[in-house]
Amino acid sequence: MSDEKKQTHHEDDKDMIKLIDNLNRKDDVHLNRRAFLKASFGATVAIGLATTPFGIFTFLRDENGEVKRVEITDIDDLAVGESRNFNYPTKNEPAILVRTPEDKFVAYNNKCTHLQCPVFYEHKENVLLCPCHKGYFNVDSGHPMAGPPQRELPKILLEIKDGKVFAVGREVRHG
Repeated sequence: MSDEKKQTHHEDDKDMIKLIDNLNRKDDVHLNRRAFLKASFGATVAIGLATTPFGIFTFLRDENGEVKRVEITDIDDLAVGESRNFNYPTKNEPAILVRTPEDKFVAYNNKCTHLQCPVFYEHKENVLLCPCHKGYFNVDSGHPMAGPPQRELPKILLEIKDGKVFAVGREVRHG
């Protein structure tokens, strides 16, 4: 081989070594397109979850920053052991207010956590009943007692003032 061909062949080898070095770089494995997309998606989900409480807080406030208070009923209009349906926090979200045999007021979203069927107060057994699949909820806590529901009913926070019962917030619980 002539010196000129050897030199050209030697330069070609250097170029090939550069290409192989690029293929073996560890950084390429960590900084590829798929890893970037995974990290971006994870960051988006984390930011969304972190800001959710602020969205709920804003949703339950009116334009003046006050808690949305919705009058449900007068205390005298609901006897011990009776219930009343109402909507809270919007007109499209049904809820149920119960005056328990212990003369306590409790309220929950009126949708079963199993398949969203309406929940009714059963005075004789002092339970909230979902007739669709015979789901039973504890009136005092909203926790499921029997049937297919696995999660408790979201609780409506109440305020009693000047002989009236008001819905003032919603508590979504897990456990």
